[in-house]
Amino acid sequence: MDQYQPPLADISFALEHVVGYPDIAKLPGFEHADLDTVVELLEQCGDFMAAAVAPTNRTGDTQGSRLQPDGTVLTPDGFKEVYRQYVEAGWGSVPLPEEYGGGGFPRTVGLVIQELITSANMAFSLCPLLTQGAIEALLHYGDDALKERYLPKMVTGEWTGTMNLTEPQAGSDVGALTTRAVRQGDGSYAITGQKIFITYGDHDMAEQIVHLVLARTPGAPEGTRGISCFIVPKFLVNDDGSLGARNTVETVSLEHKMGIHASPTCVLSYENATGYLIGEENKGMRIMFVMMNSARLGVGVQGLAVAERAYQQSLAYAQERRQGLAAGAYGASSPIIDFPDVRRMLMTQRAHVAAMRYLMLLDASYVDISTHHPDPAVRSRADEIVGILTPICKSFGTDLGNELTSLALQIHGGMGFIEETGAAQHLRDIRIAAIYEGTNGIQAADLVGRKLGVRGGSSMLEFLGTMREIEPQLADAGTEFDPIRVELGRQFDALEEATRWMVRTGPGDPNAALSGSTPYLRMWGLCTGAWMLARAALAAPATGDAGLAESQLVLARFYAEQLLPQCASLLGAATAGSRDLFALDAGQLSGAARKVRS
Repeated sequence: MDQYQPPLADISFALEHVVGYPDIAKLPGFEHADLDTVVELLEQCGDFMAAAVAPTNRTGDTQGSRLQPDGTVLTPDGFKEVYRQYVEAGWGSVPLPEEYGGGGFPRTVGLVIQELITSANMAFSLCPLLTQGAIEALLHYGDDALKERYLPKMVTGEWTGTMNLTEPQAGSDVGALTTRAVRQGDGSYAITGQKIFITYGDHDMAEQIVHLVLARTPGAPEGTRGISCFIVPKFLVNDDGSLGARNTVETVSLEHKMGIHASPTCVLSYENATGYLIGEENKGMRIMFVMMNSARLGVGVQGLAVAERAYQQSLAYAQERRQGLAAGAYGASSPIIDFPDVRRMLMTQRAHVAAMRYLMLLDASYVDISTHHPDPAVRSRADEIVGILTPICKSFGTDLGNELTSLALQIHGGMGFIEETGAAQHLRDIRIAAIYEGTNGIQAADLVGRKLGVRGGSSMLEFLGTMREIEPQLADAGTEFDPIRVELGRQFDALEEATRWMVRTGPGDPNAALSGSTPYLRMWGLCTGAWMLARAALAAPATGDAGLAESQLVLARFYAEQLLPQCASLLGAATAGSRDLFALDAGQLSGAARKVRS
């Protein structure tokens, strides 16, 4: 039941007809990455992920990674061998700079590869994802010596990377960290402290692990202003590039987690470990945000990717499982796919997955425009749009990952609750995605606290205006598009009302805006998802494929009529303010303040 089929036809349609990839391929530096080349590359990548990586998913979950008595970590059977194949094939290096051995392909292409590897095995995919975040930080802030020493083998995947942010006393409050960094006579730093929740903090898949560690230098300012970022390699690197002595960083323990068992989540202890400053002292937060922003879109893709695999499994099960008789059916029993409620759950998965894929790829395409377009004004506006879309992709994408994998389990019925079917693993694995790389509440706070304030709210209102340009296009497309147009218009109105309320209220009463930030972000997710599906429905007839055109129209109409109306229902919650959230004290919340009648 748990076979993975890469959705390459859906991905190719999305690239060519929905997110405008042919225009991305025309940007300077991407001339070698034309659509035909990319589609062929992705077909090969999909074959590898399905044949080599996907079979390790179940084994990884049941075995997990194991901490050995000597402090090293063993990954599950097959991981080391498959990772070696992954490195040899060069899949991790495809979207990375050519000057360090990468393929120089657009981020949009790299995002598709992230979807494919994550659907195949989310726990396995975390190692390349974290490595890419570390690479991004070095590319932006590392000096030439650090880049030359570390990037070539990190780009190939021979060396992997981590992000060391969290400490026991400082969860999402990074400014409360206490790890120390003391400058040494040779220019290096002695790093001392403990970090928790370090994904792939130790493992046996690569010979070297490059830790990026946040720490404080003596006399640094308090809070986030006093944080610096350091490279702390597992093994010191000799002048000739070979690996030298073991650095003084140790794995204290592995966390016992709800899901992603194969991914070793480590507690790391640094005892005067040798580290090297990246950029300048007290600039660590800037570097952290480079890592985090790179990872946040990737985490949003995790919601899409695991939901896709869970959907495939639930669709197959619904066709095979026979139980009861559907209305009008004859015989002993009907496949459960013939029952309306099962159809509702399958259509909800299918429509949301398609909308998510379009939205993630749209965000990635704007990343490429923001870095490669020759016009500075176009680059600047694209960067603003990335700022809007990334928290939506991360938060809405991972919320849906949880909801859709739960629907997939529901379709399995009681068998879904039995581990052997594999349906439960998808739900357990994806649950963490709404928490790490900035919880979804933090994403919502970022949307209303930072992104909404760009140009006094004009940035987001302009983007909403861009979405509304689809309304006359739908009107011109024919009466079959009318239900989509009407409902989109109604929900765009609700989103605009909420946005203008946030713009008015936030500066004077930030707590009121923050109190509605999560439902407000959900409104954006629903509207952008419906907008992208409408774009797909409008574009599909041009392919000449009548079946594709029909399916895209049905998905867009189903989403508009049955899922999108949730947006307007959230308007009250988004604009309610903070009064009732803070009206009860802790005792009243627990019920302790109530008197018991004698």
